[in-house]
Amino acid sequence: MNLFERLGREQPTPVKTKTHKDDPAQRLLDWLQRWKKDTVCTKEILQFGPRSVRKQKDVSNATEILVKHGWLTPTKTSHSNWRRWQIVRKPTIHPKVEG
Repeated sequence: MNLFERLGREQPTPVKTKTHKDDPAQRLLDWLQRWKKDTVCTKEILQFGPRSVRKQKDVSNATEILVKHGWLTPTKTSHSNWRRWQIVRKPTIHPKVEG
């Protein structure tokens, strides 16, 4: 098979993967790395967090993922319906949710 025959073959369709910008948990993690405090609560995420995570349902889902992967640790609050987390800061340049 010569070069022109190889170039004329049909190219495989690229597999679409979830990008960094599509993942609310990854966006929240990136934002948390710039957050000045050691803890964060739901109210602060809703007010100051990334726009893509400013719904209660999105905050709940994203924080659950970050807790599961060890980036957030739940802390005690004075009210049972409040949520606050300790931010786990790991020495990485570009943190990923999975790592």
